[in-house]
Amino acid sequence: MAVEIERKFLVINDKWRSNILSETRLKQGYLSNRGNASVRVRMGAGRAFLNIKSATLGVRRCEFEYEIPVEDAEDLLEQLAMRPFIDKTRYKVACGSHTWDLDVFHGENDGLVVAEVELDSEDEAFEMPDWAGEEVSGDPRYYNVCLVKHPFSKW
Repeated sequence: MAVEIERKFLVINDKWRSNILSETRLKQGYLSNRGNASVRVRMGAGRAFLNIKSATLGVRRCEFEYEIPVEDAEDLLEQLAMRPFIDKTRYKVACGSHTWDLDVFHGENDGLVVAEVELDSEDEAFEMPDWAGEEVSGDPRYYNVCLVKHPFSKW
C-alpha cells in the first residue's frame, strides 16, 4: 500500500525564496470527498495526475497517484470537479537534507501559504526552517480538499 507521511506548517516569512529549486502553477479539483477518501485531479507543467488519498487526520495517510492524459484531466475538471478549483503555485524549496513543497495559494485561498515536508517515517528528524511557523498537520482546515468547501478568504 502507498503511504504518504508529511508534516504541514504555516509559512511566516519570505526567507524561503532564497532556496527555491523550482516552481509550478497547479490547478486541482476534487471529484469526490466522501467519508474515507478524496479523489482529485491535478494539472501543472504540462502533466496531469489522478490522486486518491485517505481522509484520516494526521501525518500518515494512504495515497495513490497515477499520471493521466492532460486532455482527460481537463475533461474531468470541467465536467465532474467541485468548485472552486484549488489554484496555487508550488515551490520546491531546499532545507537541510529535505526538499519541501511550499504552496502559495491564489483565488479564493489567496493569502494562505503552507509548507509540507515528506518523510520516510513519522519520527524522522528534519531541519525546521526559520520560515516555518505553526504546525497544522492535524488541522483539516488546511487540507486542500477542505479549502474547496471552506476557502481561506471566508474564514
